[in-house]
Amino acid sequence: MDSLPDAIVQYILSHMKNARDVALCNCVSKRWKESIPYLKSLYFPRNSFDNQSCDNSPDDIVLKMIYSIVCLEELVVYTPFSKAGLDSWLMLAGSTLKHLELRMDNLADYQGCLENPSKLDCISRAKNLESLKLWGVLMVSSPKWDVFHKLQNLEIVGARLEDPALSTALRACPNLTNLLLLGCEGVRSVSIELPHLEQCKLDFYGLGNCSLSVSCPKIQFLEVQGCSWIRVQETNYLRNLSISNNAGRVYMVDFGKLVALESLTLRGVQWCWDAISKMLYWASEVKHLYMKVEFTGDFDTLQPFPEVDFVEFFNNHPKLQKFDIHGAMFAALCQKNSLKNVESGFVIPCLEEVVVTVRSPLNAEQKMSTLESLLKYGKNLKTMVIRILQMKSSHSSSDDFFDEICRFRCMNRKIVRIE
Repeated sequence: MDSLPDAIVQYILSHMKNARDVALCNCVSKRWKESIPYLKSLYFPRNSFDNQSCDNSPDDIVLKMIYSIVCLEELVVYTPFSKAGLDSWLMLAGSTLKHLELRMDNLADYQGCLENPSKLDCISRAKNLESLKLWGVLMVSSPKWDVFHKLQNLEIVGARLEDPALSTALRACPNLTNLLLLGCEGVRSVSIELPHLEQCKLDFYGLGNCSLSVSCPKIQFLEVQGCSWIRVQETNYLRNLSISNNAGRVYMVDFGKLVALESLTLRGVQWCWDAISKMLYWASEVKHLYMKVEFTGDFDTLQPFPEVDFVEFFNNHPKLQKFDIHGAMFAALCQKNSLKNVESGFVIPCLEEVVVTVRSPLNAEQKMSTLESLLKYGKNLKTMVIRILQMKSSHSSSDDFFDEICRFRCMNRKIVRIE
């Protein structure tokens, strides 16, 4: 290092992030210390001040390190901090920061949330942010944010939110291209209107009865968990869609024709059949379909899927390449009348991979017939995976069914495998 020009040393050291490494560099030599102002990033892990021996508070130490840097672009703080500390940091470096990530840890601090200004309000000092990530956030009052014109990425993980506060926060970020709300509770109704949004992942924790409205003409990737009513108005560019509800029911979906959709995932304990049938109708161009919905039924009554015609289903999804199908939907395709309307010349043209999860030996004959039909009419089928999941029965039918599956696998060992 001693033989390298100053500019090269500064360039190498400028790639350091961890605050402890930066502190150690200060002690190596005067030359290394003089390179510290050219750092672009600072990262304070959770345990940064666990064995602190000096009298300065963590807030003051962070401030001192920020003060020594000329143009700080990225600040990541996982250690506990105060509102005054955050305010002082952003007053100093807010104009140059592009990426800010904070572990807020204030989920139970209702009193602090009502302070004026609050921790969240302080973030408005970083007007040129391009990416903002917040962990453990209490957002029950609307944050006093100016508009972040350059902000493209917003991620909030582990939050307790109120609808008006979330709406205010989103309005302050009009140019977002990526939005992630993960493990958020307290939300009842969400409306997202962002003209440039391309990727959106929403995970709402609680009763699973949230309503969602999305109006984002450039949306390409959408993943939603915990909503019962979902409306997405503009879907011309939507390529990947995932809808799940682990705690509640999916009652209503409104998407329109999904002309660009390539991948569709439907998960949950209970969906209204109207919602399922609409999604399957709109997703006629889909290439990858994953279905793991256990029951249908409109209210508290859990009902099995109605019969789904095998030929009609695959004729309506001619581009389907990968089909990952779990118990209820597989059972619906295995009804007695499902294979009565097979026309001569019928093929499943694009199907290459099928993953079938079987949980019950009921209707074993129809299920075997459906597996054989997938193999017979899927002219380009390369892989069929049969997953036997928690099949419990004291009746000999379980053993007989499993023997049939093993025999089927042996006859088609190049394509079929059992997990």
